[in-house]
Amino acid sequence: MYRKIYQADGLLLLTAFIWGSAFVAQRVGMSHVGPLTFNGIRFALGALVLSPLARRVTDPVRSFQRIPQGMHGRPFLGGGCLAGGVLFMAATLQQVGLVYTTAGKAGFITGLYVIIVPLMGLLLGQRLGWGGWVGAILAAWGLYLLSVTESLTFAPGDLWVLGGAFFWAVHFHILGWLSPRLNGIRLARSQFVTCAFLSLAGAILTEEITPSGLQGAAVPILYGGVLSVGVAYTLQVVAQRHTPPAHAAIILSLEAVFAALAGWVVLEEVLALRSLIGCGLMLVGMLLAQLKGRPRVRTAPIRDKEA
Repeated sequence: MYRKIYQADGLLLLTAFIWGSAFVAQRVGMSHVGPLTFNGIRFALGALVLSPLARRVTDPVRSFQRIPQGMHGRPFLGGGCLAGGVLFMAATLQQVGLVYTTAGKAGFITGLYVIIVPLMGLLLGQRLGWGGWVGAILAAWGLYLLSVTESLTFAPGDLWVLGGAFFWAVHFHILGWLSPRLNGIRLARSQFVTCAFLSLAGAILTEEITPSGLQGAAVPILYGGVLSVGVAYTLQVVAQRHTPPAHAAIILSLEAVFAALAGWVVLEEVLALRSLIGCGLMLVGMLLAQLKGRPRVRTAPIRDKEA
C-alpha cells in the first residue's frame, strides 16, 4: 500500500517539474500563435502520444460502482467530455493570461488551486482543518502582494490565470472521482481529445493561423504537447488512482516554484521584493493548507479488478 503511495508521490513530483517548466514554453509560444491554437495543437499531440498505449489497454473500466446511469456502457465518452470540458476552460484561461503576465507569476497564481481544492471540499461535506483557513488567508495576502498594483488593480493577465485556477481545482475533484473507476490512459486520452476539439474549433473562429506562426511556435508546442500534456497530465491521472485530490494538490503546488525558477533561468524574469514576499506567503499558505488542513472524510475504497 505505502509503496503505491510513494510511487504516486514521485509521479506527481515529476509532473510538477514538467508543468512548472512548461509555463516558459507556453509563454514563448504566445509570440507566434494564439492561445486557442497553441492549446488545440498541444492537446491533440498529447492524445496522439497516448494512442498506442490506449489501444493496448485490456481493462478499460475498473468500476461502475458510482458512475451515473447515463454513463453506463459509454464511460469514456461521458468522463472524457466532463473532464475535457473543464480542462478546456482551465487551460484557455491560463493561456490567455500568459499573454499579459510572467511565467513565474502565472505559476504561483495557478498554484492557488491547492487552496481552492479543499475549500471546494466543504461543498462535498468535508471538514477543513485550521491549517486550511490560515493557509487560505496567507495565500490571499500573498496573491494581493504579487498581483495587485499600488493603485489597487490587478495586473494584466492575473485575473485570467486566477479564473483558470478555479477550473484546475474543479478538474482535480473530477479526476479524483473518475481515476479510480476508469483506466487512466484511456481517460487521459479522452479528455485530451475533447479539449483539443474545443480549442481548435475556437481557434478557427477567432484566431489567425499561419504556417509561419506554427513554425515559430513548433518547439514550445512540441514541449507542451508531448511532455506537459502527453506525459505529465497522464502521470496525474494515473497517480490520482492512489492518492486523494488534496494530497495530490500539495505536491503539484510545487509547480509554482519550478515555474518561477524556469522563468528566471530561461526568460530572465525578475520579481520585485513585494512580489517575492507575495510568492513566499502563497507557498507557505499552500503547504500549510495541505499539511494541517486536509479535509477529514471517510471514503470506501474501490477495489481494482486486477487486485
